[in-house]
Amino acid sequence: MNERPVAVVTGASSGIGAASARALAAAGYYVVCAARRIDKLKPLAAEIAGLALATDVTSDESVAALAEAAGAKVAVLFNNAGGALGQDMLADSDITDWQRMFDLNVVATARVTKALLPAIKAAQGTIIFTTSTAAEAPYEGGAAYCGAKAAERSLAGALRLELNGTPVRVCEIAPGMVHTAEFSLTRFHGDQIKADAVYTNVDHPLLAEDIAECVRWVVTQPKHVVIERMVVRPVAQAANQKVFRGRLWE
Repeated sequence: MNERPVAVVTGASSGIGAASARALAAAGYYVVCAARRIDKLKPLAAEIAGLALATDVTSDESVAALAEAAGAKVAVLFNNAGGALGQDMLADSDITDWQRMFDLNVVATARVTKALLPAIKAAQGTIIFTTSTAAEAPYEGGAAYCGAKAAERSLAGALRLELNGTPVRVCEIAPGMVHTAEFSLTRFHGDQIKADAVYTNVDHPLLAEDIAECVRWVVTQPKHVVIERMVVRPVAQAANQKVFRGRLWE
């Protein structure tokens, strides 16, 4: 029988999600690793003595099954599932990509949070949203992703107000340039050359483990302390559109 506090991580099959699942497990949590790709989740869950659960966050039925598997008390919900699709100017953009980004980053996040909220309240737990520095300001080719992440930020902010008077903490982590194996590759629809170009000559972009450490730190603060928003960038990135490409350290 599991006696560890339960943490649910969506989008746990790779990148920030997988790294955060490991960090939370190391911090003493029983981690429910949720994502669509069960083949990726099973080795991770075995490694951290957690639970792998095939989950489609765009499906009511799948999210209901996640809530049931997580149990009556959830100490941490890390809403990490989401992502970017395309970086075309509005005139050239694919509107189906827009719809998918809002479905994944906003509607699905609301669906998961709503389903797990009773268990989070019961555990007096913490909810963390992965937004992005894209929520800070728009950039060319980023209208849909910036808009989706800004909407997710508003979701987190409204929820924090709605839960005022309860012990539940609502937190947001907004990463800048994080070099993972899949984020940019997915954004550019599998074009490895475009994906690699994002990080070319950038001295030490963030890694998934850097954001995972932020997640661990946020949830291990004293219970009366809430980190409402944490914006995290690599030193080379001063803003979404201002990235230094060259050596920073000898």
